[in-house]
Amino acid sequence: MLNHLRAVLCSVVALAGMPGASQAGDFDFDVAAAQAKSPPVGTIIGQDNVGEMAEIMDPDFAELVKQGWLTITVGEPIAFDQHPNYIAATEKNAGQTQLGNEPGELLNYTAGRPFPGELSVDDPRAGEKLAWNMRYAYAGDGGEIPEMYWYYRDMRSQKVERVLEFEAASMRFMYRHVIEPIPEIKDNGYKVYNAVTLTALDPGDVANTKLMIFYNSDDRADEQGWMYVPLLRRVRRIATSMRTDSFLGSDIMIEDFLGYSGRIMDMDWKYDGDRYILLPMYRHDQVPHSDKKARKFDHKYVDFGGNSGCFPNVTWQVRKVHVLEGKPKRADHPLSKRYFYVDAQTEFPVFGKVYDRGGALWKFLYAGLAHPDYHLPENKGSGVPMLDSSAVVDIQNKHCTTLQMLTRVNLPKMNAHDFEPSSLNVGAR
Repeated sequence: MLNHLRAVLCSVVALAGMPGASQAGDFDFDVAAAQAKSPPVGTIIGQDNVGEMAEIMDPDFAELVKQGWLTITVGEPIAFDQHPNYIAATEKNAGQTQLGNEPGELLNYTAGRPFPGELSVDDPRAGEKLAWNMRYAYAGDGGEIPEMYWYYRDMRSQKVERVLEFEAASMRFMYRHVIEPIPEIKDNGYKVYNAVTLTALDPGDVANTKLMIFYNSDDRADEQGWMYVPLLRRVRRIATSMRTDSFLGSDIMIEDFLGYSGRIMDMDWKYDGDRYILLPMYRHDQVPHSDKKARKFDHKYVDFGGNSGCFPNVTWQVRKVHVLEGKPKRADHPLSKRYFYVDAQTEFPVFGKVYDRGGALWKFLYAGLAHPDYHLPENKGSGVPMLDSSAVVDIQNKHCTTLQMLTRVNLPKMNAHDFEPSSLNVGAR
């Protein structure tokens, strides 16, 4: 009888990828609800009709459309189903994780989503719980971006000023769900949950600059990060204040990485409820591609358009989101507030806004997420939203940085020693 029940449940999960079907519980995507709020697929939202879309758009972003900065093509709402192991871990450990009495203190977290279930605006710590869900969203146990291109664009001259090429990698040391060893890598002297590296390859003046960021398993520990500077031939520790500087002259702060790479304890968090809005989540095989091809993979990159080419030419679908606000506690922080639209199914901060110290809107940040089943064949079935395109748009200084990238996830043969500070001092390539 038990085996029969398991078989039925597996069938339900398999059907979740079909139109109109969904998974039960916290990982449900209600396709019918999204379709009911969505304009017809293929609708182009521009200056003439953006006023009719107020219910499903961020008001400030809608203003850019009203000014003619871009148009948005509506795509079909589709489920981005999570990996079954992550779902099972969430169900197994539901109700176990708790917030401690001190900021940044997380108790009894094992795996899966830390705080499943509905959030309440009446819960004074709901924002903190959502921030932890965002931090431990399922992004795979390790992966790489072998090719990534950053374009620095001047919106006044409408010109590309500079193009930088990078490669990046990440590895989960703890709370692993799919790739052995599970649940953690034993060789973890720095006690990190996740490690990220970013290496500049071109042009020559920045080539071999390498950044390494650690996400501590204990949020209350001092932040850990290092950068290898080729000109100095040395590795420098990254101070907290450096995380909010422009990284290599771009519009991106280190703190912006993956939506927010700072400590949970360094923000006052507020949950502002749920709504349905358009987000850049799509099937890579159904959007226009640029002429630029990956060198070693059968892959063409997403193209960009709109004002100065600052906006990806992808479809935007209606998604249920949790609205999250974070206010920095640090007195000298350059921001007064971060604002996130966190996709409710994946808990990824797909779209965000940051405000300067005076409280004025400064930048838009968004990540274009491609469905893993319609990306590289090796990503199919991973349950990881593919970071496929991204941009930071500085509306005050009329400048943007756009990113094209190729992502591979759940790679089985990654070396933990590649994520140690000693590996940064690579010298000339």
